Amino acid sequence: MQISEKTILGKWKEYTLKNDMGMSVSILNYGGIITKMMVPDRNGKKENIVLAYRDYQGYELNPHYFGALIGRVAGRIKGATFTLNNEYYSLEKNDGENHQHGGSDGFHQIIWETETFQQKNTVGLILKYKSKDGEAGYPGNLDVVVTYTLTNDNQLRLHYTANSDKTTPIALTNHSYFNLSGNLKETVKNHEVMIDSSQFAELDKHLIPTGRLMKVEGTSFDFRTIRKLGTGFKGDFEQNKIAGNGYDHYFIFDHTKEYNVVLKDPTSGRVLAVKTNQPGMVMYTSNSLDEGQELTDISSSKYLGICLETQESPASLEQKGFPTVILQAGEIYKRETIFSFKIEH
Repeated sequence: MQISEKTILGKWKEYTLKNDMGMSVSILNYGGIITKMMVPDRNGKKENIVLAYRDYQGYELNPHYFGALIGRVAGRIKGATFTLNNEYYSLEKNDGENHQHGGSDGFHQIIWETETFQQKNTVGLILKYKSKDGEAGYPGNLDVVVTYTLTNDNQLRLHYTANSDKTTPIALTNHSYFNLSGNLKETVKNHEVMIDSSQFAELDKHLIPTGRLMKVEGTSFDFRTIRKLGTGFKGDFEQNKIAGNGYDHYFIFDHTKEYNVVLKDPTSGRVLAVKTNQPGMVMYTSNSLDEGQELTDISSSKYLGICLETQESPASLEQKGFPTVILQAGEIYKRETIFSFKIEH
């Protein structure tokens, strides 16, 4: 197990965690951004399996949130407002009339305090941040700790804890775009996906949940048995069309299977299995990814990556039936998502 660090652009630190199996993960203290994830294919060839900018300057704006920690609330808040305990809160409108991913100065744009650790079979990075009462419009002084742990079993564990002195909304996630082909050789159209979910949130034309939970059965959203991702890109289902001929939807987990999500690339043999105590996940298939941005291996294009944003749903601020984002004052927020990387021969 190894940890190395280097200075980036004279102002950030990048930490690289490496296990004894040759897998490595590189993370910035800026935004908690995962900049590289080197994972072997079925032939033992190690390649990067996340989208990343060719030049680090791209992360200064990072409009697509590549690899970043998202907070205080991941997802979209309708009208950039919410009411809590009879108090009205107004947030930044950074997605049309709505508030998205904690605002333009959210957790993806801050310098986190960092601390590394190394044990016999694990190596990791702890990130800490104190978000002050009123920051980005949210109530409460919020203490957040996020831990990235890499194991010798090729697991990357993301552990989130937080507490606030006022009742407040919170939904933390990581916004890495995965592409298991390695070094962005292909889009994710031929990736195969299993999601342990029998219902998802219907979206309106602004990508805001309508309040209706739809059954996946008989639709291109039925991933209860593994299926090719691209089948939903070219279908006639209205919900795929609304999202730009893809997916940008919240799935509620049934928690009936060993893993909540399994992602496979048949060509490389890489498999990503996801296990979490989060109630659901936004699956986003980079339908709105701008073309022409210089990434590590090629220029950006639609369907180049898939985000598996395990989280609660901000729709719960105004709709019933969604997993709540409300953290009570003095309560401990504790979530974990484990990404396990395997090989299928």
